Amino acid sequence: MNIPTTTENVRIFDTTLRDGEQSPGCSMTPQQKLVMARGLADLGVDVIETGFPASSQSDREAHALIARDLKDTTLAVLSRCLAADIETSLRTVQAAARPRLHLFLSTSPLHREHKLRMSREQVLESVHKHVTMARAHIDDVEFSAEDSTRTEEDFLHQVVATAIAAGANTINLPDTVGFTTPEEIRGMFERVIAQVPGADRVIFSTHCHNDLGLAVANSLAAIEGGARQVEGSINGIGERAGNCAIEEIVMALKVRNAFYNLGTRVDTRRIVPTSQLLSRLVGMPVQRNKAIVGANAFAHESGIHQHGMLRHRGTYEIMEPQDVGWPASQMVLGRHSGRAAVEQRLRALGYWLEEDELKLVFEQFKALCEKQRVVGDADLQALMQDASVSDGYRLSSMTISDVGSRANALVELSDPEGNRIAETAQGNGPVDALFGALSAATGVQLQLESYQVHSVGIGADARGEASLSVRSEGVEYQGTGTSKDIIEASALAWLDVANRLLRQRRVETTEAAVA
Repeated sequence: MNIPTTTENVRIFDTTLRDGEQSPGCSMTPQQKLVMARGLADLGVDVIETGFPASSQSDREAHALIARDLKDTTLAVLSRCLAADIETSLRTVQAAARPRLHLFLSTSPLHREHKLRMSREQVLESVHKHVTMARAHIDDVEFSAEDSTRTEEDFLHQVVATAIAAGANTINLPDTVGFTTPEEIRGMFERVIAQVPGADRVIFSTHCHNDLGLAVANSLAAIEGGARQVEGSINGIGERAGNCAIEEIVMALKVRNAFYNLGTRVDTRRIVPTSQLLSRLVGMPVQRNKAIVGANAFAHESGIHQHGMLRHRGTYEIMEPQDVGWPASQMVLGRHSGRAAVEQRLRALGYWLEEDELKLVFEQFKALCEKQRVVGDADLQALMQDASVSDGYRLSSMTISDVGSRANALVELSDPEGNRIAETAQGNGPVDALFGALSAATGVQLQLESYQVHSVGIGADARGEASLSVRSEGVEYQGTGTSKDIIEASALAWLDVANRLLRQRRVETTEAAVA
């Protein structure tokens, strides 16, 4: 499908690593953030917000790793309008080749009274003082008026004028609690840009949350009102109901280019691999009917739809699957496939590997080729899942048997040091017994919230995928596992969660020791 593009672009500010990570169960280690940042850079986003340095040693470490690796993408960090926060953030962000400091301060009456306990005059003084302080040390400063859409319009104009006069280059007007509607936010941007002195010297940005399911619609309306930067996250992950989904904004601007006459720098063919990369890193499956990146996004079951599709794809599809990175056909690899072919397919599936990692995976691939004639996408994903737990517990074997009306599970694991651990447990069924044995072997207690299984792949390449949502100490986590045996897939999903939880605890222990 030939979709026209334009040379004028909307900047894409990706906050998957900061705001997105605040989604329950979506925390990432510094190394995982680096992997995700590489994917975002390959996707072509303009700005990557790496974290909130003043709140976390882990965020500072993540930014340092990313800054050493990425030189062509602007890297931003978030900071409150506090001198100590700004100093910490400046020390962190200036490791980047293209640094941005992102300051924020609440402006709505509700926040001023109950959160900040500050008057209008005090807020304006703080904005001027701290934006000026930041600009004295860094050229690229973004200011966000938190809860803009519930701020009195006359005061919002004063705040924006103050930030511009103090040197901010980008002004962000967030819909922090997902409260606004498209008509309201379009008008807000139109009036700010038309009436505030100096508005023509800065880029206006929109950052919408999805509490009413309007984040993407509101972001598009903000663009119509003059915003030229959109902030959001991959798969729309984020606090509460999430953020504006980057992939939806990008494709809306591309498919409806004749209407918006705007584009982005994003390589849309990297959208699905990047979505799948995030899903694997945080263990949160993509909703099957999710626009653009869901498994059903290009599926047609209705006979009428199928008939139309066979005659012309445009009858029921407004874009082609390949436009967003869905493979036109699955590439099947075998014993004669070389390392370059394996690497190319892994990248198409959303995996970016270092040379030593690729060498290890290729050795495992060749070993798998000795056991089966062909290796498909699901097999490669299973290999990558196994390779990703080198610092955690690995499943060596398991046995499930019936004991009267109950099930008995025996599991054998290898721990991070390579020691063998074997434990048994009984339960009301095979999965219940299995999870009990895994808990005994790892010492991790998880409260199961939901458990789902479904098939991935087709024919001989089909595998079962297990997805679970659990709680530990009041925090929600997600995990996935794939195998040709669905019980084994369930074990891998449980270990996916346990290993992620244990990694997070190690990071927290390190941060506490440093503090």
